[in-house]
Amino acid sequence: MGTFVLVHGGWRGGWCYSRVARLLRDAGHDVFTPTLTGLGERSHLMGLNINLSTHVTDIANVLHWEDLDDVVLCGHSYGGMVVTGVAGQMGDRIRSLFYLDAFVPAAGQSLFDLLPAAYREPMIAAARDNQGRSPTFPPEFFGTAPEHHALVERNSTDHPLDCYIEGIRLGDKLDMVTRRTFVMSTRFPGSVYQQFYDLYKVAAGWRTTTIESGHDIMIDEPESLRELLIDELARD
Repeated sequence: MGTFVLVHGGWRGGWCYSRVARLLRDAGHDVFTPTLTGLGERSHLMGLNINLSTHVTDIANVLHWEDLDDVVLCGHSYGGMVVTGVAGQMGDRIRSLFYLDAFVPAAGQSLFDLLPAAYREPMIAAARDNQGRSPTFPPEFFGTAPEHHALVERNSTDHPLDCYIEGIRLGDKLDMVTRRTFVMSTRFPGSVYQQFYDLYKVAAGWRTTTIESGHDIMIDEPESLRELLIDELARD
């Protein structure tokens, strides 16, 4: 059986993985779905001192305090920034990195470095008028299935803007993770992830695939995601 740590993206929380986690646990796997500081049920901790490093520490602490090893570490969207940072510190505990429609930064890059100005500038302007908090986009923007719009709208929260501004600090253990997967959704009209899919499709050590879904893959296609995650355990 495997151990999975599933990290959500911007504006979401651990709640978004609830169906996937249930499916994996029913199959006998250990699953952790931590919520990052300032989001979801931890939104009461929102503050201007929260940045990418805070969230990397959130997940690194899960691996440390739960004494996890041989972990499939999955990051969705902004969560790709987080899991990359964790792997830099704790690559010796990670079986594989699983990027789910996610950003894949190089050393020193921020999420805003990887985002077109057409998205970046409105996000900065909106946060300026919202105490440094980035308001979410509507589920229609992400191509989320209509039957899940109410869930996403109800549970999504503002995201600390500094998380998108801070460049990633990479430790020296990232290269210890030799198995990596990139999954791209096909129904996200404004997707910025094609650049990563194309790059890693021809890169050694990477598995790439697409999934018929909006950006919120874990919500729209939990069964398909479960299968992809379980397949990760069989990789050499």
